[in-house]
Amino acid sequence: MEDTTGEHAHWRQSSDVWFLAGTYGGRVVRRCTVPAGRPLFFPVFNTQRAALGFSIQPWRMPTSRAEAHLNGLPLPLLEAASKRFWAGGLPRVAWGLWSTLDPLIPGNYVLSVKAQSGNFWVDTTYHLEAVSFDQDDRDETES
Repeated sequence: MEDTTGEHAHWRQSSDVWFLAGTYGGRVVRRCTVPAGRPLFFPVFNTQRAALGFSIQPWRMPTSRAEAHLNGLPLPLLEAASKRFWAGGLPRVAWGLWSTLDPLIPGNYVLSVKAQSGNFWVDTTYHLEAVSFDQDDRDETES
């Protein structure tokens, strides 16, 4: 599902890490409530493609820009490349740049993600409100 506003950010979250979804490119602004005290994990730039040939070198997508900032401060990016996997009956490989946030204290934050490769680009802004959830709220987000 494509969530252009952030209204579905609470769906199917794990109890140990909160995942922020990526986009299909372009400009997206999302507003999300996230649990204070839980780390966040999110893509900066990622893709997959058909696995071509038998190269043992991991595939990488060339990027001319890739960055993430929390309240204007740069965040480190982590690169991950997959081994060959099957999807839709075809061998595929995936590659991406990801970032994490340590658990946030209650408050408001702005997370900015920008990346580009050729004509494909992403420009995502998350307006995050970190709140303390009680147990009933946690049970609801995990279903």
